[in-house]
Amino acid sequence: LVPVFLWFLLEEMFVSAITVLAIAGLTDFLDGYLARKLNQTTKLGKLLDPVADRLYIFATLLALSATGYVPWWLAGLVILRDLLMLISLPVLASVGHRTLPVHYLGKASTFALLYAFPLLLMGKIFTEAAFIITPAAWAFALWGVALYWWSGFVYLWQLVLLIREQRQDSTNVNVSKKGV
Repeated sequence: LVPVFLWFLLEEMFVSAITVLAIAGLTDFLDGYLARKLNQTTKLGKLLDPVADRLYIFATLLALSATGYVPWWLAGLVILRDLLMLISLPVLASVGHRTLPVHYLGKASTFALLYAFPLLLMGKIFTEAAFIITPAAWAFALWGVALYWWSGFVYLWQLVLLIREQRQDSTNVNVSKKGV
């Protein structure tokens, strides 16, 4: 739905853009919830879901920033965290992993950001209700960014622990070979 949202936003079809954002966020949540509840998770799904979330967040933030609906610093903070995670991927691969286990902070930050975007747009469009919508939108956005960075540090710490574990396993193998 990202291209559909972008088209609606650029065509200034704001109610449709907001609706698509809300539906995309809701279906993302439901997809994950149902997959876990019905025990229908897959390796591919575990790999693609975070990628789809990042694409959704990245494209939405860039579009909202380019059109002036959110400030560039907000997009910069989110994108900078994602770049940090991207840089860590080769290190993760070097210890034999493609992904790290999903952490609830990552889910909470994505949830907050997915709610913030339509609300930020609504605050700009529905000016009569902006005094209610805008503070709620910024609360979700700021909490989302804070949790996004916190989850990033948790993921990096998980990576450090994997590296330590691999080094310890490597040391144990070398010690046992010398003893043989």
